[in-house]
Amino acid sequence: MTGRQLYLGPLTDNRRWDMVRLRGDDVIVASPPKCGTTWMQTIVALLCSGDPELETQPTVRMPWVDIRVREMAEVADRIEAMNHRRCLKSHTPMDGLPLDDRVQYICVFRHPLDAHFSYRTHLRNMPMPFFTLWYPEDDQDGTTFRRFLDGGPEGFDGDAMPLAHIVRHYSAALALADRPNVTLFHYADMRRDPPGTFARVAEVLGISHPPAVMDQLLRAASFDHMRANAARYAPGGGSGFMKSDAEFFHSGSSGKWVGTLTDAQLAAYDRAMDAALSPDQRAWLEYGSRGRR
Repeated sequence: MTGRQLYLGPLTDNRRWDMVRLRGDDVIVASPPKCGTTWMQTIVALLCSGDPELETQPTVRMPWVDIRVREMAEVADRIEAMNHRRCLKSHTPMDGLPLDDRVQYICVFRHPLDAHFSYRTHLRNMPMPFFTLWYPEDDQDGTTFRRFLDGGPEGFDGDAMPLAHIVRHYSAALALADRPNVTLFHYADMRRDPPGTFARVAEVLGISHPPAVMDQLLRAASFDHMRANAARYAPGGGSGFMKSDAEFFHSGSSGKWVGTLTDAQLAAYDRAMDAALSPDQRAWLEYGSRGRR
């Protein structure tokens, strides 16, 4: 952990990375929750294999290192035994990850309000309550959104995914964005231009496939295909980890807050974002390469 920020919560512990021996061709997908992590992992796995029928099995083939569900020694042994190009998942900001010039770091972001509303839906799909008490489903008095703006309970900040943690993720990635092995992607750009996303990820990974193969991989990573085959693509798919694997891919849409948040809530969000980011930084975090249109 020397020189790294500590991120410790009831679900995650970034010190677990100390037991992972990184390799020169590793890929680490690091993003806040519900920002396209699983989608990006799937794209990476498909590109690395060139096989549209690949059983991606994110939990097994592309472990979430930070989560404290399994003993880290077991996870580390499983990662070490992998003989394919490894793609590892993290919800830890970049300043809490081990930095290795040989490793490719792919950071994925999404409009914070979309990520928040998607996170609310995700919580309802978990068999264990996790943060449903902190983010109650009935938000008539605005408690859930106020807590999103104000921060999680003590010791829960990262795992509860308040706005400040999303901004921390983004700021930490921006601080390293000039490195050739750190690349930022935006969910809105991925939805607008799937072929362009595949091409860009392939370039980052140093991989090429014939156009016909790329078309097959593109179809395999489409939202509709992943939702229709959720047991294959969802984290822990087929294991009962979630109430519904398909619900993990709830809608994939944007603008979930429109017509839901009050003017006062939106104004409070605007104040928080303007205090934390420059106008250009905010425009990219919310809308990707096109900014606000």
